[in-house]
Amino acid sequence: MNNTEDRCKKLLTQEGIDINSEVDFDVNGKVYTLSFLYIIETFMQASDESQTVFFTALEKSLDAKEMGIDRFFEGMGQLLLMTHLSEKI
Repeated sequence: MNNTEDRCKKLLTQEGIDINSEVDFDVNGKVYTLSFLYIIETFMQASDESQTVFFTALEKSLDAKEMGIDRFFEGMGQLLLMTHLSEKI
């Protein structure tokens, strides 16, 4: 675990958001479920710059309250799924 990952988790916890919350994605009839924790951990494998961008976007989504967080993790999860599924093609 790295410092940015710790900061993401701490930020969510301080806001009362369960890092084990999940987002479901329906891709051509197949449902993929990703937890907030999985999304965070996966993005933390990226470059330091990408981690900083992720954290900054997370902070901004918190300013928009719960709706912002849900949309943030939906968007990040979609990005992960698109990347993962395109690698399989």
